[in-house]
Amino acid sequence: MNGYYCGPAATRIALTARGKTPSQDEVARSLGTTAGGTNSAEDTTRALNSMGDAPVYQTHTIPGDSATPAQMDQLQADVVHAITNGYVVVANIVGNGLDLDGGWHGYGGGHYVTVVGYRDDGRTVKVADPANTNGDGTYWMTSINFANWMAHRGYSA
Repeated sequence: MNGYYCGPAATRIALTARGKTPSQDEVARSLGTTAGGTNSAEDTTRALNSMGDAPVYQTHTIPGDSATPAQMDQLQADVVHAITNGYVVVANIVGNGLDLDGGWHGYGGGHYVTVVGYRDDGRTVKVADPANTNGDGTYWMTSINFANWMAHRGYSA
């Protein structure tokens, strides 16, 4: 594994949730991942739709410095819809995020994670982080913090 395969790893997590088991190298090729990483959520959406069993993913962006209330509401609805229907969400994040246990997760250059669960109608999301080596690699975060973590980026849901 290398330091720029977080996009392929997060996308593969989403594919395995649908019973697909491509290698990370296959996913990386589909994403167009290079030593510079994976460009955007547009790439994860394209790969998920082409490698999955149906084109169900759409890209959602949060272009500003922080998420608007409408973008936060959309994220909650997208997470609930995706996970209820057996899909998971792949997010392109940047900067720092605080989880519910007080854990600090910093990715100044950008990173990809997968949302694999939710509680409280989507107000809290369970993040599977391919770079987190603690326990099972998951942690819980409010959807507000998570939406703001994606500022200037986006997600595939």
